[in-house]
Amino acid sequence: MTDLDQPSVDEIDTTKPHPARMYDFYLQGKDYYEVDKAAAAHVESVFPTIKTCARTNRLFMHRATRWLAAEAGIRQFLDIGTGIPTRPNLHQIAQEAAADSRVVYVDNDPVVLRHAEALMRSTPEGRTTYIQADVRDPKTIVESEELHRTIDLTRPVALSLNALLHFVPDEFQPYDTVRFLLDALPSGSYLVLSHCTPDFAPEMWARVVDVYRSGGIPAQVRSRDEVLRFFDGLELVEPGLAVPHNWRPDGTALPGASDAAVSIYAGVARKP
Repeated sequence: MTDLDQPSVDEIDTTKPHPARMYDFYLQGKDYYEVDKAAAAHVESVFPTIKTCARTNRLFMHRATRWLAAEAGIRQFLDIGTGIPTRPNLHQIAQEAAADSRVVYVDNDPVVLRHAEALMRSTPEGRTTYIQADVRDPKTIVESEELHRTIDLTRPVALSLNALLHFVPDEFQPYDTVRFLLDALPSGSYLVLSHCTPDFAPEMWARVVDVYRSGGIPAQVRSRDEVLRFFDGLELVEPGLAVPHNWRPDGTALPGASDAAVSIYAGVARKP
């Protein structure tokens, strides 16, 4: 474990919404501020199934992590865009399947940092830690001493980018960012990615993006082909890129989880 400096209230900007705290609202958490609740409620007025969307994405993360640990033999996970801890967290799923799993969490919200202790309650056999960093500066993640203390980059790693890259518009070069992160990982590593899409309801998603941008949150949803580009050069695991409730379903699908209600593409792919 690592000692982390807890952020002061002054470091947490409560005048602007933050996507991690809005996501916590969608998941019916309690670690958000009034500004986040207002922005999230505005999104919900435009996209009434946003909570189903968020919960379905979360269930995909559970299934993908369990598959990677239990069936693909992965023991190292790099989760960027972690969000506020919501049980079960990624390390709990991974370590339930393989107690010696090691997990590095990354986020750029001071509220997530404040709750990082919950993310670091590892099994004795494994290890978890947290890095305060921004995916738009991937070099700081790859070169982090804490990353190298926790993960052996000569052994396969699962890079998890769940519900993150729709907050990285093209001007921030998201494709180059994903390639940079994958280049730091060895053969046999995996990319786990989920991403909101306008394909099923384009007019609605244009309004959703406007809500985020009006709150000062960069946002850009992408089509199926645009999401597939993140997997270039990788070997997609069956069933390929799918709406998340159709990715290796296990009976936990939520009522009303239609393609349009969820509006996410999700996939897992192996680096050859």
